[in-house]
Amino acid sequence: MAENSTPPRKRITNKTELNTPIKIPSSPFLQKIGYGSGVGVYMFERSSKVGSELSPWAIKKWLKGKSNKHNDKRLQLEADILRQLSHPNIIGFRAFTKGEDGKPCLAMEVLDMSLGDRIEKRRKIKNKPFPAKKILKVGFEIAKGLEYLHHAAYILHGDIKSWNILVSNDFNTIKLCDFGNSLPLTKSLEMDTSNGYFSYVGTSCWNPPEVISEKGPVTSASDIWTYGLVLWEMIALVPPHCEDFDESFDNSTTMEDMKNNQLESDVSIDESMTDLKEIMPHSKYGK
Repeated sequence: MAENSTPPRKRITNKTELNTPIKIPSSPFLQKIGYGSGVGVYMFERSSKVGSELSPWAIKKWLKGKSNKHNDKRLQLEADILRQLSHPNIIGFRAFTKGEDGKPCLAMEVLDMSLGDRIEKRRKIKNKPFPAKKILKVGFEIAKGLEYLHHAAYILHGDIKSWNILVSNDFNTIKLCDFGNSLPLTKSLEMDTSNGYFSYVGTSCWNPPEVISEKGPVTSASDIWTYGLVLWEMIALVPPHCEDFDESFDNSTTMEDMKNNQLESDVSIDESMTDLKEIMPHSKYGK
């Protein structure tokens, strides 16, 4: 069983009750540090107590006009999931409370930035794949988080992508975040529908084949597919292929084109892959 694991759960349930230990200012008075589908993530600097310094929180809340009964329950469900998880590679739960506007807020620990942000930054500055050791580091840390989610908590993350992985301290801290699309798993690691109907949402560019084809089944392997795409992102520095591409793009390729592309390709990609092959046989999973 994974380290720092909690007892296995059969289903995801809504148990978190709103509490109001502190007051969260309204969005205009907070620094926005992230966003998602209909939600914003804000930095909340907590007032320090005498003799101690309080760490900041990341506050996730619905954007204006998006908060309603259905969405509020979704945020409450995410809070319930997070508060039951405890693992070094999963974002830490801090509180589930109300803001000054009366809307629910999910408070979490703060890390520097998402892996997606780092990929964009690297593409603009260097336009070369990440070093093999950093790719391997992300691979190991996220794999440990997934092992815990799947085999200890019986939860499918359901939306793994570079934007839902947070990193700090030059890749020394790596954590999964955003459990808003998570699904329950059975002990056989298939999507658990015994307590109601669930559907995989995810993000289209990262969705696994069984979701795209709508043939299923959705299992823990669905997370592994998207996990692999994250490692691919660190090499390619672009998101996976989407259906919505420019129709003017000519995708016809001749054998001569392929030979030319091979000759002109960035050798740093080959170097990173070679480095990975050299490192992995000498590395032990989870270390």
